[in-house]
Amino acid sequence: MPELDFAVIDAEVLPYAAAPTMLFKLRIENGVHGEHIQSILLRTQVRLEVTRRQYDADTEGRLADLFGDPSRWGETLRSMLWTNTTSVVTPFTGSCMAELPVPCSYDFEVAAAKYFYALEDGEIPLIFLFSGTVFYSVPDKSMQIAQIPWEKEATFRLPVARWKDMMNLYFPNSAWIRLRKDVFDCLYAFKAQQALPTWEAALELLLVEREARLEQH
Repeated sequence: MPELDFAVIDAEVLPYAAAPTMLFKLRIENGVHGEHIQSILLRTQVRLEVTRRQYDADTEGRLADLFGDPSRWGETLRSMLWTNTTSVVTPFTGSCMAELPVPCSYDFEVAAAKYFYALEDGEIPLIFLFSGTVFYSVPDKSMQIAQIPWEKEATFRLPVARWKDMMNLYFPNSAWIRLRKDVFDCLYAFKAQQALPTWEAALELLLVEREARLEQH
């Protein structure tokens, strides 16, 4: 039965994908000699180990939407699910390099996107939890099937700059927010009434008007 070990050794931005995608480089080693791995149906859960890094005061303020006031972080700061993904590893003997694509959202209603955006620099501590099915063969025997034990995992520290580079590639100088339909309808009507060419112009005018009202008071 295979004795698989996993290590995440690098991450790069996948260009020209349909959506922003981080491509993690995964090294897989089989500790049992003589076995040929036919394929692996690999299921991976990726979690954010948010307690394994430090935060300055500015970052703490940006993370208040997720974790509340920093005085309560001893209770509220917990590991977060980023994503679950499934991939197929091609045949190998001994060890191999595999790629683990992880689609990334820029929707600020998603907790992981809020967390990534709040970080200015440093690294994002990740833990990868592996499960799945291994199809393998040994000399003079037919193909065998085994399950990957749940305790198989690997850690990786993703540079914040790598994530920012990816979002700048797919959404240059942009950010995404989701609005309720009634709020969008009001904004749409305001934009049309003011004959404004872009959504940015509509929001900027609303902000200017708000600042003017505040100054009057």
